[in-house]
Amino acid sequence: MYVLSLNKVSKSYGTDIILKDITFSINENEKVGLVGKNGAGKTTLFKILCGLLTPDTGDIFIAKEKRIGYLSQNLDLEDELTIFQETMKVYSHVKSLEARLRELEILMSTPEMLENEAEHNRLLKEYGHVQDEFERLNGYGCESFAKGVLVGLGIRPEDFNKEIKYLSGGQKTRVALSKLLLSNPEILLLDEPTNHLDLDAIYFLEGFLKDYKGTVILISHDRYFLDVITTKTLELTQGMIEEYNGNYTYFINERDKRYEQKLKEYELQQKEIERLEEIIERYRSFNREKSIKQAESKEKQLAKIERIDKPAVDTKAARINFEVKFKSGNDVLIAENLSKAFGENLLFENLSFMIRREEKVALIGENGKGKSTIFKIICGNLSPDSGLVKLGKNVYIGYYDQEQKDLSLNKTVLDELWDAYPDMTVTEIRNYLAAFLFTGDDVFKTIDKLSGGERARLSLLKLMLSKSNFLLLDEPTNHLDILSREALEKALSGYEGTLFVISHDRYFLNKVINRILELDENGLTEYLGNFQYYLDKKNASDDEIVINTTGKTKTEIKEERKKLRESQERKKQIQRDIKNIEKEIEETENEIKYLEEQMCLEEVYSNPEKSLEINKKILASKEKLEKLLERWEELIVLEE
Repeated sequence: MYVLSLNKVSKSYGTDIILKDITFSINENEKVGLVGKNGAGKTTLFKILCGLLTPDTGDIFIAKEKRIGYLSQNLDLEDELTIFQETMKVYSHVKSLEARLRELEILMSTPEMLENEAEHNRLLKEYGHVQDEFERLNGYGCESFAKGVLVGLGIRPEDFNKEIKYLSGGQKTRVALSKLLLSNPEILLLDEPTNHLDLDAIYFLEGFLKDYKGTVILISHDRYFLDVITTKTLELTQGMIEEYNGNYTYFINERDKRYEQKLKEYELQQKEIERLEEIIERYRSFNREKSIKQAESKEKQLAKIERIDKPAVDTKAARINFEVKFKSGNDVLIAENLSKAFGENLLFENLSFMIRREEKVALIGENGKGKSTIFKIICGNLSPDSGLVKLGKNVYIGYYDQEQKDLSLNKTVLDELWDAYPDMTVTEIRNYLAAFLFTGDDVFKTIDKLSGGERARLSLLKLMLSKSNFLLLDEPTNHLDILSREALEKALSGYEGTLFVISHDRYFLNKVINRILELDENGLTEYLGNFQYYLDKKNASDDEIVINTTGKTKTEIKEERKKLRESQERKKQIQRDIKNIEKEIEETENEIKYLEEQMCLEEVYSNPEKSLEINKKILASKEKLEKLLERWEELIVLEE
């Protein structure tokens, strides 16, 4: 059953055609990826679906009573409210029902009302209706569910009472995303939902969306995320939509097959056209009545051919090629017993690791654990509290900062590059800029006017021209569209230097990386493979987990493994406790439901003493349920 469909929808801004005769349909409960390069019109299409923009032409059908939820750039949060208060606005209707239930319970238990049978029955009937609606909307569990979603998306329980005005942009986005998920619309539109999320939060969002009982349409540059969630892909290219009945990987393979097939059909037709044109020319060259008639016949045949356009493919990506000027020694980096704290906030201590020439290593872990700080220490921009960093022979560092602090906002694109490499000619500078998609007047834009993707490309170009043999890249794929990410992956895969990268882009980690260091509160854990290898090992048995043991004695290694086993056993016990308490919650909820049904029986509500007795039991059971839910929440946080 179609939940949403578009028929020949178009949108232009002046002479720029953004959408051209867009036609597609989406079924109920489908999970769809919307892909295309930056500027292709994906966000414009979302805004049209939400009614925020009006199309120039075409029809839009949305199934009756289906609500659309969209996370817009305007987050619409109230600065004076706390995180939890703002989130619970989603359940304002549920809370009003709960307040009415409490009012009715008090009214029904008063002596005056117990003596007025007709009025008591009327209130009891209303209580039943309100109770049914309250349960249907998950009234008993809504607060716990809201807290679970907030924690899942990376909001710490200790921050629930923090006011919105004190949050960072990323935190505000996570609160807004939590509200959107909790509002449970039938059609969910998500534009880059994994921005500002660490890996744990992305895992949570993946699980949530896979189980989501509704239609989801995703715009994302996170290709791994698209692979996990989607079963259908819409590619928006040159203003038109092409449909693919599979996830992102299926789309990539199928798109190449379709392109090859269309190109083959085009080339065959071109050959046939050329053959007919040659025959026509030859017949006309004879200049005889019969040959002229034959030429005219062939011209009619040629005119009937329905011309196939040459298939177009978006290949507008930066041409990236990392080279090294000098070859480094075998030992590129040795870090010994590094520690760093800011005030009372200890990020890490006693970290030791080594990186060798031509290795491609990733540093992963939760946000705020100190990954970027480690990079700044390696670059000499920060000093460790203890420990030391040794660079090997002939090691030249090239550092990509995710915040692009190496760019001067008041300079033009041209001056930024020319000031960094003054020995280059104008022609050389312009050619390099053109290779990174800065053409025409783009080179005269000041950097403060550039988009995030444009700044990222400029920083990568400066890095490429440095010809460093040790690249430190902090979230290099952020702000890049899919084509530019693929170009970067290809360049880094062929890079002959050494790579150390921080990234949440799992597709990137799979394609480029051959060793992973995971940073957490226990230090560093090493995995000798790409991201899929890391996942396999994380899900393997305890004995298969390998701790980085550089410089440690056998006793220390044994003690670490013992602590790891104890930690994992505690986690298993917490999971068992959660399972038991969930069973008890279910039993208590069933008990409340049974008692409330008893209240509806004539022999109960006509007997004031019996009615009062059962009402007391209901209140006691609800108090018990509240305590169980609080304990469940505590265990969920401990499990994290």
